[in-house]
Amino acid sequence: MADLMVDACGEVCPMPVIKIKKALQDMSSGQILEVTVDYHPSKENIQRFVISEGNEVLQVDEEGDLIKILVKKA
Repeated sequence: MADLMVDACGEVCPMPVIKIKKALQDMSSGQILEVTVDYHPSKENIQRFVISEGNEVLQVDEEGDLIKILVKKA
């Protein structure tokens, strides 16, 4: 389903947000980005960043220690 995936496991903020920002810059409108993190505070930070940039959080899933966030590029 995702057009691009970013694995930010093992990284703490602000690195996941920086990786997402770079990935979104290279994507076209309507494409889907899947982000995987394992640092729980990143879950909220990523969602705030995505929304503040005008993009859409489609889904957030927690599977054990992993958090997967689907983002739709505006």
